[in-house]
Amino acid sequence: MISNCKVGAIVFFVSDLARSVDFYRDTLGLPVQHVDGHDGPFAVGDVGDLSLVFIPRPARAGESPVVVFSLDGGIDDHAEALAAKGVEIVVPVSESPDGGLSLDFLDPDGNVLSLHQPEGAPRKR
Repeated sequence: MISNCKVGAIVFFVSDLARSVDFYRDTLGLPVQHVDGHDGPFAVGDVGDLSLVFIPRPARAGESPVVVFSLDGGIDDHAEALAAKGVEIVVPVSESPDGGLSLDFLDPDGNVLSLHQPEGAPRKR
């Protein structure tokens, strides 16, 4: 049943909505916008066919999933740019189980995010 589905959204519970929007929009460059919902404000950003939803609620460690953003190359450039913006890198660029490369870092609420590029893709652009 699940194998016939695709992920449509990933929900993050965040302690400070404005700070999270600033991080995802200004630091990562994703098109995130505020929404006035019937239960209060939240934010949504689209990454391809996937929506990231940010709901203001105190974050609890381990509650949010690890989100993996796919790259077609340039992971070292991304690592340098994130570090230059003060983002905490928790696992530096390293080989992933599929032979590609990955990098794990934290958002402002301590959620682990990951970048991944396939084997053979260029490390720098």
